[in-house]
Amino acid sequence: MAKTEVILTHNIVGLGGESDQVKVAAGYARNYLFPQGFAIPLTGANKRRLEVLKQRRGEREAHELNTMTELSKSLTKLVCVVTVKTGEDGKMFGTVTAGMIADQLKTQFEVTLDKRKIHLEHTIRTLGEHDVELRLHADVVTTLKIRVESSTPPPAVTTRAPEAKKEEPARTEKRGRRPEAAEKPEAEEKKPRATRSERPARTERAERTEKPERGPKGHKPE
Repeated sequence: MAKTEVILTHNIVGLGGESDQVKVAAGYARNYLFPQGFAIPLTGANKRRLEVLKQRRGEREAHELNTMTELSKSLTKLVCVVTVKTGEDGKMFGTVTAGMIADQLKTQFEVTLDKRKIHLEHTIRTLGEHDVELRLHADVVTTLKIRVESSTPPPAVTTRAPEAKKEEPARTEKRGRRPEAAEKPEAEEKKPRATRSERPARTERAERTEKPERGPKGHKPE
């Protein structure tokens, strides 16, 4: 396959950066790079444009470095919340991906970040806080704190209302004593006791039958 040498005017992932001289397939250059304006043929006239391209590249990289440095300072102060689905046992369905983190940065903080700059050193499969490495620039690496939360509501816990304590009847008397009888209706007012003088005279006892006087011995009364 024929090769041709070109000068890149833009960064091409996997190929090179602006002002780089690279060799590519002739068909690729002719059908894609040249029509899109991503490269120019390596000729004597175009070599004189290298200095302009290098200067423009230096300015762009300096601006990008400053931008990423400021962004890294802001990101270290943030906590990005990622919501996932979990089962009843609290275990996650699946894992947290770089794309999910990039989406939440855009939604929560309006930060647009290429997911390829988010490097997950280990698979995140548990709820809680995790540290994620961000490679914002060749010279700028920072850490973002994320908190993984469950979107599944916890199971409802039913609790019984505390039973009301039964009130024990108040003890009115000590053991062994009978409860006082219900109050008797007030007795009728007693009539004042008659004095001895007012009392009706008692009926005199019937006079005893007088014994006949005994006469002389052996004499019976008539």
